[in-house]
Amino acid sequence: MEEFSLRTFLAVFEEIFGAGLFWVLVAVAAVFTVAWIYVLVRDRELSMRKYLVAQISMPVGAIAAVAFVLWVTNSQLRDIGGPIDGLILLGVAVLGAVGLSIVVYVLQSLGRRAPPPQS
Repeated sequence: MEEFSLRTFLAVFEEIFGAGLFWVLVAVAAVFTVAWIYVLVRDRELSMRKYLVAQISMPVGAIAAVAFVLWVTNSQLRDIGGPIDGLILLGVAVLGAVGLSIVVYVLQSLGRRAPPPQS
């Protein structure tokens, strides 16, 4: 691979996950990103209580993301070949942790209306 391009990365991810699953994952990520922005604009502040609960969920998201990628690629942890594989799995874990924390925060915020800001 001599040149990095968005088209190349899309092709690789479509090959790994399958075109249908990949685009469903992209759509779900986009929906929750828009919902998170909506919640932040609506509430005009970040609720520390909701943020703490979202942070507590992060290890679950990291483990789930790594397990999902290993399942989709039909791999096991013993198949890690070198440092780059470990870094990729670490990146997947970080993205899974952050992703689940955003999902948890959004679901908490949409589940109950935040009190109006105090003047």
